[in-house]
Amino acid sequence: MNAFWGNRLFRIGAIIALIGWTPLFAIILLAAIGLWPDRHPNPIGPGLLFFVTFWPAVICLGIGALQVSRRRGERDDG
Repeated sequence: MNAFWGNRLFRIGAIIALIGWTPLFAIILLAAIGLWPDRHPNPIGPGLLFFVTFWPAVICLGIGALQVSRRRGERDDG
């Protein structure tokens, strides 16, 4: 797993996911356990943030993971 964190694109994707997805998931979790003021929230802002950051994060994570796996394959073949 440390090899993934050494890849720049993987780290960028993880940061995008952390910044973009955490607010929505936090609201969902807090509403589920009863700590959010509204039992059925409609978080438009965090939902839009999730929508805008989902695919860039997934693409960066995927390309970074692919680069790491290719680098590992080159080391095993050499």
